[in-house]
Amino acid sequence: MRKIFLDCSMGAAGDMLTAALLELTDSPEEYTDRLNSLGIPGVEYVREKTEKCGITGTHISVKVHGAEEGEEHHHEHEHHHHEHHHHEHSTLHGISHIIEDLNAPEKVKADALAVYESIAEAESRVHGKTVDEIHFHEVGSLDAVADVAAVCMLVNDLGAEVYATPVNTGSGSVKCAHGVLPVPAPATAELLKGIPAYSDGTDGELCTPTGAALLKYFVKEFCDMPLMKTEKTGYGMGKKDFERANCVRALLGESGEGDTVTELACNLDDMSAEAIAFACGQLMKNGALDVWCVPAVMKKGRQGTVLNVLCKNADKDGILKLIFKHTSTLGVRESVMKRYTLEREERIVNTPLGEVGIKTSSGYGCEKSKFEYDDLAKIAEEKDMSITQVIEEINKSL
Repeated sequence: MRKIFLDCSMGAAGDMLTAALLELTDSPEEYTDRLNSLGIPGVEYVREKTEKCGITGTHISVKVHGAEEGEEHHHEHEHHHHEHHHHEHSTLHGISHIIEDLNAPEKVKADALAVYESIAEAESRVHGKTVDEIHFHEVGSLDAVADVAAVCMLVNDLGAEVYATPVNTGSGSVKCAHGVLPVPAPATAELLKGIPAYSDGTDGELCTPTGAALLKYFVKEFCDMPLMKTEKTGYGMGKKDFERANCVRALLGESGEGDTVTELACNLDDMSAEAIAFACGQLMKNGALDVWCVPAVMKKGRQGTVLNVLCKNADKDGILKLIFKHTSTLGVRESVMKRYTLEREERIVNTPLGEVGIKTSSGYGCEKSKFEYDDLAKIAEEKDMSITQVIEEINKSL
């Protein structure tokens, strides 16, 4: 499994995340050209090599109609009241139109819009206005749109799960359109809810709303570096200089040795089969990797069921809440264990009987494939055939 690990010990901002991920691509120069073909009105990505504390990395600047905005800031210039706002793009509705017109896959557009919706919701809570009333005085500017679109595109193309350290917010105060605000800025603090964050006393805004929103959306778990064989390292540089190198470091690699998962289990002896089945369904719909039940004889000779749920470590708290909500248990056991999996790929093939999905798994010296059962069942029902007959006919055509 491919993984990206982000070192956010000097915070995170859209331009720094873009630059760090860009260094993980096969050709940063060619990928910059690809970003410039996204079609954001009047926007140009400019890539340059730079150095912080003896470390060489990449800085990404965004020029809007030939000028770079908020040049005095070391991040993506979110907390500065610009002389020349792009007012036509200052609402979520306007930003949505830009994103919908991007020359990018639908998944990238959906991710970018989701990131902005989270920012809008944070601003809404801070300012006591509805989402539709929010005007993005800072994060709505085209340079920030460019940062969000770039990160969404890069994460999509790198095809890896994202992990990160706890986030250093910085300290002090920051100027924005609303006045002087404490660090982390209110919108950033709202977005960082549920995310491990701290300040090491560095004077300045290290984590911005856009950086926080991107981390919140993409990071699977905030933790120490997971087990992985590193293939590439990227350094995304900010503008301002501190005693420590002002950068986001990104590592790309393969887990190769299995990942860590959590198994939660509980005993049930006073629930109906229907209620247990419903609970299993809710768990699978809401993030469980697998759910299974084992018949057991409980105390006093009662027939019962042991409910087992497998989940990612980061999802444990949410899964626990669901178990307590949908079952009668008073206690849940936890086991943390390693899991080894094959790499999985899905594709659609055209057959004389219709489109059918094929799931292929490979790794550890073997390869397996199988047809998507739901597709086979649909064809079997429509053609009045057995599943076996459908598989035989499809195999003849492949």
